[in-house]
Amino acid sequence: MSRGPIREMKTTSESAMNGQMKRNESAEAPERFEYLQTLVTEFQDTDSEEAKEQVLANLANFAYDPKNMEYLRELQVPDLFLDMLTEENENFVEFGMGGLCNLSMDPGCRDIILENDGISLITNHLSNRREETVLSAVTTLMNLTTPATCSQITEPGIVQCMLRFSLAESPRLRNLASVFLQDCCSQEQVRQAELQMQGVQTAIGIPLPE
Repeated sequence: MSRGPIREMKTTSESAMNGQMKRNESAEAPERFEYLQTLVTEFQDTDSEEAKEQVLANLANFAYDPKNMEYLRELQVPDLFLDMLTEENENFVEFGMGGLCNLSMDPGCRDIILENDGISLITNHLSNRREETVLSAVTTLMNLTTPATCSQITEPGIVQCMLRFSLAESPRLRNLASVFLQDCCSQEQVRQAELQMQGVQTAIGIPLPE
């Protein structure tokens, strides 16, 4: 039940970076790896938060391309994106979540996310005030849903959250939550969650994003 990758994230250096990647697309694999390695090194070496944001956004964009998955795993980019989910900088969180959303379509990256408590880290951001972060979180959870993870991803609190999102004003959030409920949850799970939400005190405290 994998979903498509998220929209491209815009940064001030995007055109230049994308142009460089296009020139590299026909290059040998070592050059592709070296280019991505340069980005990771830049993120680690710079003290500029703005520069880090641009690198994160571009790494997330490059996760669109299946050709990059092996190199991103080798460079531990999935771990980097997971680390961003605990940062205070909201752009770090948004780009990290967006990167995980793209990487979660790859089985190898999916395993890394799951092995590093990714479900819990991602679920924490269902209450994020940025809609883009929430949309990426919901999509990533859908991509991570397997027979082994289904019970954790569709636990009652998350199902109730999706029921609330399905009533949101935002069409994107409303539609995505409805797909989650249809594709990831059983009718009985949805029914039980609806029953639990009846009454003043039963709704979980996950606010809708602004």
